[in-house]
Amino acid sequence: MATVLIIDDSRTSRKILRNILADDGYEVIGEAPDGQAGFEEYLKLNPDFVTLDITMPVLDGFGCLKKIMEHDKNAKVIMVTAAGQKSKMVEAIKLGASEFIQKPFEPNQILSVIKTVI
Repeated sequence: MATVLIIDDSRTSRKILRNILADDGYEVIGEAPDGQAGFEEYLKLNPDFVTLDITMPVLDGFGCLKKIMEHDKNAKVIMVTAAGQKSKMVEAIKLGASEFIQKPFEPNQILSVIKTVI
C-alpha cells in the first residue's frame, strides 16, 4: 500500500489522519509539526504522497509545498485547510498541490480524495 507523510502542527489532526489512513491500509512513514521539518522528512522518506496543513509555524504549508515541488515536480501533495480558507486553495493548486481536503474531515472524504490522487 502507498506510503504517506503527514505534516500538520495539530497533534490531534495528525492522530486523526494517521488513524484514518492506517485503518485503510496506508503506511504512515512519518509526521512533522511544521513545514520545515516536513520538508526535511520528505527528503529522507520519499513518501508516495503527503498531507500538508496550510497554517503552521516555522514554514507554512505554501512554503513547504514550494520546496517539495522544486525538489520533485511529480510529488503528490494533498493540502489540508480549515473551513473558510478555500481562497487559499487556488494558490495551492497553482503551486502544484494535487488536491485539497477541508477540516473537519470525514474519513470517506479523505480516502476518496487520496484514491483520486494516487
